[in-house]
Formats: sequence, structure tokens, C-alpha cells
Amino acid sequence: MSLTPVQSVVLAGGGTAGHVNPLLAVADELRARNPEAKVLVLGTTTGLEAELVPARGYRLWPVPRVPLPRRPSAELLRLPGRLRAAVRAAEAAIDEVGAQAVIGFGGYVSTPAYLAARRRRVPVVIHEQNARPGLANRLGARWAARVGLTFEGTRLRGGVVTGLPLRREISALVTAREADAAGSRVAAADALGLDPARPTLLVTGGSSGAVSVNTAVAGAAAALLASGAQVLHLTGKGKDGPVREAVANLGASVETQRYQVREYLSDMHLALAVADLVVARSGAGTVCELAALGLPAVYVPLPVGNGEQRLNATPLVRAGGGLLVDDADLTPAWVAREVPALLGDEARLAAMAAAARATGVRDASARVADLVEQAVAGGAR
Repeated sequence: MSLTPVQSVVLAGGGTAGHVNPLLAVADELRARNPEAKVLVLGTTTGLEAELVPARGYRLWPVPRVPLPRRPSAELLRLPGRLRAAVRAAEAAIDEVGAQAVIGFGGYVSTPAYLAARRRRVPVVIHEQNARPGLANRLGARWAARVGLTFEGTRLRGGVVTGLPLRREISALVTAREADAAGSRVAAADALGLDPARPTLLVTGGSSGAVSVNTAVAGAAAALLASGAQVLHLTGKGKDGPVREAVANLGASVETQRYQVREYLSDMHLALAVADLVVARSGAGTVCELAALGLPAVYVPLPVGNGEQRLNATPLVRAGGGLLVDDADLTPAWVAREVPALLGDEARLAAMAAAARATGVRDASARVADLVEQAVAGGAR
């Protein structure tokens, strides 16, 4: 059934790229469906959204950051006043554009957004990124009109699986690879100074890096290079020193020139376009982007927290699209033994790529936008 595009929305989610990137993807989809739609984004003035939202052309409406204390403290005593101020700010945003719906992606600003929407009798649509939902979305799901989930099995009331809305650059790369995978690889390799003909390993711990992953892979640099592969190792800001030292200790040879070390790569889609295998943490964004692109990976879940990174990667790994290795088990010896052999096994890599792609969702932004239109139309959940 075709529904009328929405006229005005407020979106809430910030603090991390995991919240901001899906938000922007859905905002872009809603704006594509109705170029005249009023789109207002709630966020803090210090989070990542303060930079990314205006850069994408959307107006950011500041809302006070309201972290929920995990234990009794002075911060807990300040919570009611802070929450009231944040809810008032969110209500003002809803009134500013006459929002037909509030769309939340979790994080600090989502709780006041959900409470404000309830007070204004505006339908709430939630998208949960992780396999294990956060506090804000568990609260908002109690009265949300629609709930979208990234992963099957996420326990959130009324949820339907939509997948994770992909960043604009990743969506474009999905399309480019479907049209001409070889051409995309050659262009990306040329831009990065890599050889498109060589098996390529991409190593990343995210923008902040992962020291244990850096140490394990750099410690196996000799074995990786001896296999004929090339490595693009993104260490995270301020974490490149030990990796560069490990590679330098191998000597200044042609082989070591095939081990490229960078702190960070803003054009991450280029690295993904040339990669044959990825070693990475298993944040929801990473897992979903690699699945959508059909890229095999060795997933190394963050060893602290609530275990959500292991849950994020488990369905894809069970399908055969990747390997799951505990942080403590990812040693230089493991990398030297397993990764070169995998990079050299074209048939196994192809099977893993096909399995990964079969689990990937490439139209999640449209699916979430559909939920928004349904909520505005007033259909039953």
C-alpha cells in the first residue's frame, strides 16, 4: 500500500557514529521522498552530531545531555531537573516544525525525545541498532507506534527487522560494486596507493582503534607479507606508533611497502572497495556494512561491555560469512597461521562473501521510512 510521504519529523540520536549515521540515512530517505519535508534533528552540542548533522544540511536542535547514572550518586539527584529541561527542549522542537512523528535511534537525547512525543501525542518510531537494546529504546518501545530492529532476535516490544540504515557512502559503494566490482576495486586501489591485483587485508578497530587487534596483526606482519598479500592497517588515532615500529623492524624492503599503516581513513569506502578480507571489531555498523557489501571478516568482539558485539556478529558467522575470534585468542601466532591461509583460498573467500551478502540488508533506510509513514497514517502496530 502506498502511503503519503511525511511532511515534518523530529529525529533523535547522537553521541556516536552508531547513532548518527543511521539517523542521517533515514533523514536522507525521507527528504528524497518529500524534498519539502521539514526535518529537525535533536542532539547535543558536543557529540558527533554537532558536526555531522549541519554538514549534511539538516538543522540541529540542541538538547541537554542526560546520562542515566548506573549507581546512586550526586548525578542521580540532578537527574530529574536535567531530564525536565531536556524534555522541554524536545517539546519545543516538536512544536517548531509541527512534527508528525518522532524517530529515535537511541542514545542520550532519545529518552527526552520519546517522553516529549508522548506528552505531545505524536507517534514514536524507534530504530534499535544493536542486538541488545539500550535503556532509551527499551523505554520508548513501551508506547512506540513502530519499532525497527537491525537484528533478528532482538528483544524489543513490537519490533520488526529492518536492518541497519546504511551510510550514504556505503550505499553508493554497494551500487557501484553491483555494477562493476572490478572497476570499483581498481579505482579505490589507485586512490590508496595499493595494488588491485594482490590479496588485500583491511585491519580496523574503528575510529578509536583497538590496541589488541593492532598488536596481534602487526606481530604477524612478516607472515602476511610472505604470503604475497598487502595490508591496509587503520590503527586508530594516536595508536599507529607500535604498528609502524613492528613493520619497520622487518627492514626497509619492497615487501614492507605492502604494509600500509594509517591512523584513520576518512574515505573508508575506498578501503572496503579494495578489501578481500577484514579484521575488525563487531560493532553493529561494521557487521551490517560488511554484510551488505559481501565482505568476509574476522570479527573480534570488544571484550568489555554487555556482550552486544558478540551478539551482533553471531548470525552472520553462523551463516558462514565470517569468523568469530575472542579478543584473548587473537594472537600474532593465530593471525600468522590462519589469515594468510584464508587470503590464499579464493574458493573459501568467495563462499564466505556470498554467505555474508545473503545476510545483508541494503534497503534498511527505505524500510524504516516505511515504518514512519505507517505510524503517521495511524495504522495499528
